[in-house]
Amino acid sequence: MSTSSVALVHDYLTQRGGAERVVLAMARALDTRCVYTSLFDPQGTFPEFADLEVRSSWLNRVPGLRKHHRAAFPLLAQVFSRLEVNSEVTVCSSSGWAHGVRASGRKIVYCHAPARWLYQTDRYLGTRTETDSFNMADSLRLGLKRGALSLARGQLEKWDKKAALSADRYLVNSTAVAASVEELYGIKAEVLPPPPALGPDGPLHAIEGVEPGFWLCVSRLLRYKHVDAVVEAMRGRPAERLVIVGAGPDREYLELLGAGRVIFVGAATDAQLRWCYANCRALVTASFEDFGLTPLEAASFGKPSGALRFGGFLDTIVEGVTGTFIANPSAQAVADTMDELSATRFSAEALTAHAHRFSEKQFGCRLRAVVFEDSKTAGPRGEVFSPLSDR
Repeated sequence: MSTSSVALVHDYLTQRGGAERVVLAMARALDTRCVYTSLFDPQGTFPEFADLEVRSSWLNRVPGLRKHHRAAFPLLAQVFSRLEVNSEVTVCSSSGWAHGVRASGRKIVYCHAPARWLYQTDRYLGTRTETDSFNMADSLRLGLKRGALSLARGQLEKWDKKAALSADRYLVNSTAVAASVEELYGIKAEVLPPPPALGPDGPLHAIEGVEPGFWLCVSRLLRYKHVDAVVEAMRGRPAERLVIVGAGPDREYLELLGAGRVIFVGAATDAQLRWCYANCRALVTASFEDFGLTPLEAASFGKPSGALRFGGFLDTIVEGVTGTFIANPSAQAVADTMDELSATRFSAEALTAHAHRFSEKQFGCRLRAVVFEDSKTAGPRGEVFSPLSDR
């Protein structure tokens, strides 16, 4: 089979995150340039996508949607259901939409997580208490989103499960997602961990006005990421600083919460992010993640992590060796973990060795075996395969 007969599909290419980095790793591994998606914002996502042939849907011509992709959610199921990909193999990088594409050949789904907005609604949308000064309009929008989702839930669940069962093979990024996929769809998926896309090899660009030795949080600024718990944990640390890398709708709220203690970098370049990893004391994240990518990136720079004892972090952190776990997404639990990180000596060699076990070479090798149907290693949908690493 020719590599040119492989096409990639991704939900939307409008931001810089772990899933978008995985798509780039897939394109390199499969030597393909063809990527289908609903929305494509070249300025909002990684510049490497400019080297690929990105084919977006008609939604991309609707003003404003590329900058506000969540506004397109009511239309995405229909868009992907009508999208036809004529290729021998179609690889769908999906967090809820891309797996619904109509593929003329074999369809392989790489699931980052079953749709959070559908199956983890409270966690995804989040809540704020009545004492929050953050505003009534925000609460009204949240209520409207919940109401709209409630009305469409039954139809969307039916669509989602039908889309999942249309795949010839199912791959997932973590053992936690494998359990969810089996529970929701009855599919036993193979765990294929993605590689840490950002490592120490490459340029470093210092953040102006930031001194080394800070705590680091790398996250989209969304409610279910619980960045507010990390910000609030800094209240008892007047001599220390927190640097937050990432963008999102909660930035204004978080800036008010962390005034004087937090430095917001926004959507950093890779060179800036490398500098942050290289010069931080540790990474801290209280998010519910289906794959724990950022602790692997931190480990590749020899830096430990404090992360929520949940989901994908259980696959990517070795407690006491590469980091420690946060008991729950509260400010006190985060502060306790920061104290534990400060009191523990971590081996940089052990950290970097751990990160190397999740290499892009291993990821690409296994992905190619599945896509090109090596009869000794690839089998029918539902068969369970051993993960690449020996951890």
